[in-house]
Amino acid sequence: MRKLFLVFVNLCLILSCFGFVSCREKSASAQASKAEKITVLASVFPAYDWARNLAAGSDNVSVELLLKDGVDLHSYQPSAKDIVKISTADIFIYVGGESDQWVGDALKNAGNENQIVINLMEVLKGFVKEEEVVEGMQAEHENEHDHDHEEAEFDEHVWLSLNNAIASSNEIARALMEKDEVNAQIYMANLVSYVQALSSLKEAYANEFGGKTIIVCDRFPFRYLTDEFGIKYYAAFAGCSAETEASFETIAFLAKKCQELDAKAVFVTESADKKIARTVISSANREGLPVITLDSMQSVTLKQAKKGADYLNIMRSNLEALK
Repeated sequence: MRKLFLVFVNLCLILSCFGFVSCREKSASAQASKAEKITVLASVFPAYDWARNLAAGSDNVSVELLLKDGVDLHSYQPSAKDIVKISTADIFIYVGGESDQWVGDALKNAGNENQIVINLMEVLKGFVKEEEVVEGMQAEHENEHDHDHEEAEFDEHVWLSLNNAIASSNEIARALMEKDEVNAQIYMANLVSYVQALSSLKEAYANEFGGKTIIVCDRFPFRYLTDEFGIKYYAAFAGCSAETEASFETIAFLAKKCQELDAKAVFVTESADKKIARTVISSANREGLPVITLDSMQSVTLKQAKKGADYLNIMRSNLEALK
């Protein structure tokens, strides 16, 4: 947290300089901005929503979501139209994990020489976690790996940490101010306000949890969230797993944990069909046990965003679900 605070303070000091742009420079920038808006393209919904909040009140910025139809990050393949959008964007924000390996090729022929590229996992490199297989979790294709040459797999769901959201917002605001100095004070004010909202939500989480355990009958993209607040978990699969069918051993383990912990509910992600959850509940002889959804924000559509879905509200809903 001290690192994140220092990043924010240093950013404030740097950005204060932007407030002293001369009237002549402002006039020139304003005339240039009338010709064409600064385009911000985010690959995933959380980054899109951060940028949208940080750019609020400026008529000089257009924010767009790349994976707009609820396409899963892990299976997305860019179209030719998407490649053009990526190469011409003024600011391009992407996660930077294994699922984004296509980005390198997309950026090779970028048509915007002054493009700012924000790789979230690079920005957050001191806080990125390796995927883990916890007790009872079904490892993916165990027999297909050469364990002597196995590379570490990093968990891509970095946005599910509120600390990471704060650090990422700092970086996006910095990019906006670099591209649009004349409106720097707008972005700075938005950053301060948004970080306050994120910090308040983080405090609400911290006051609620500590030493709690949850059972997730699904893949588990929430490690950043649970680690941040000391929540222990058991789950069927790792966060980036492509598995959909749980083994007998996995079902039996989760069912036993339901009994041992006297679970009041089990959890699934927003895209689950709840089949595994129902089987676990039945195996544990706990008929009627609620199945509650935690939203990993991997499937939010642009339509939902335009109807009011946003990062803070979804994280608040996850807090209520965990309660």
